[in-house]
Amino acid sequence: MTDTLRRYTQEKIRKKDFDCAKEYTLSMFSGKYKIVMIYHLFHDGTMRFNQIQRLLDDATHKMLAQQLKELVADGLVIRREETTHNRKAVYYSLTETGESLMPIIEAMFSWGTDRLEKLQLENNFKLH
Repeated sequence: MTDTLRRYTQEKIRKKDFDCAKEYTLSMFSGKYKIVMIYHLFHDGTMRFNQIQRLLDDATHKMLAQQLKELVADGLVIRREETTHNRKAVYYSLTETGESLMPIIEAMFSWGTDRLEKLQLENNFKLH
């Protein structure tokens, strides 16, 4: 579904026929692991691919690479390559635009936590 929303949103933007700011906002971070990656890049700073993958141990290499590629394409994350002693290292960090999503993500987390408490459900997911 998230790929469909993202493609739909990109097509509407390309045609200059976009009229829903909420849908656009949602499309920026909808996708498996994107919110968690943005959260950690904000709080932990610049990270290498393997560092991100260790945080998301159930994420496949392919899925993680695809999500990062989309975040870069959408201008939320910067991908930087460095070569030292013939070894290439790739680093990821948030752009200013990516950082601007944090109040939204933290509000969603807070709302979800409150809602789970009201439903008397255990919250097993911790961003911190």
